[in-house]
Parts: sequence; structure tokens; C-alpha cells
Amino acid sequence: MFSPTRDQSREFLFDVWRKHKEKLPLTPLESMALDIVLEHPEYHAILDDPERYLDRDWKPEGGETNPFLHIAMHLAIAEQASIDQPPGIRAALEQLAAKHGSMHDARHDVMECLAEVIWQAQRNGTGFDNAIYLQCLERKTT
Repeated sequence: MFSPTRDQSREFLFDVWRKHKEKLPLTPLESMALDIVLEHPEYHAILDDPERYLDRDWKPEGGETNPFLHIAMHLAIAEQASIDQPPGIRAALEQLAAKHGSMHDARHDVMECLAEVIWQAQRNGTGFDNAIYLQCLERKTT
């Protein structure tokens, strides 16, 4: 299993953005990441400046959103949907997209559930619970 460090994850996104700007070929995963980055123009200036932002911390208690975490969660959700893992995630995402009229907004709903289940697993010292994740998504679709 691939478990990149924080810096490796950020360098991946800096590299995707650089390749896009230089019109270089991308891997399928890089293309998926680029689609997400393009939906977030508010992060483009950050991705233009790796030296300044590689080590920066964003504090949620200060009302800041970590752009790298945000993009990474979008990417995780896109990967989950592409292979329908956990089973039912793709259908839930499609229902939410129909409800909102936007796949981007649907992924934000899913992101809330993903963050909640990750937080619970960390707090309780347990593994990721697919059933709780899917229950949260079901509540959002109704």
C-alpha cells in the first residue's frame, strides 16, 4: 500500500500543476488530480509557489482550509467512485450529484462523511468503518 508523506503528497500536486502548465503528459492519476485542481482556482497561486507552501501549516481552529488536504480528499473520493469501493459509493455520489446539480457539490457532501469517519476512527483507535461511511452518505441523499 502506498502511503506518501505530507511532503510527497504536496510535491505530487505541485508536479501535476507544473506539468499541466508546461503541457507535459500526465499519468491517469495525475489527470484525475488535475481535474480536481482545475475545479479549485483559488488554489492555483499556492500550487505556483512550492517553495513558499511546501511546509506551510493551515490551522482549522483559525478557520483555514488546508488546500492540499482538500484536494487529496477530492482525489480519494474520485478514486473510491472509480472502483465503487466501498460498494455503493458510486451510486451515492451520483444521487448526490443529481440532488445538487453538481458533481463538485456532491463530492463536498461525501467529503464531510469521509472526514467524520476518519475522525471517529482516529479518536476511537479503530479502522475505517465502511458501514458508518455509507450510512452518513445515505442520510445526505435523502
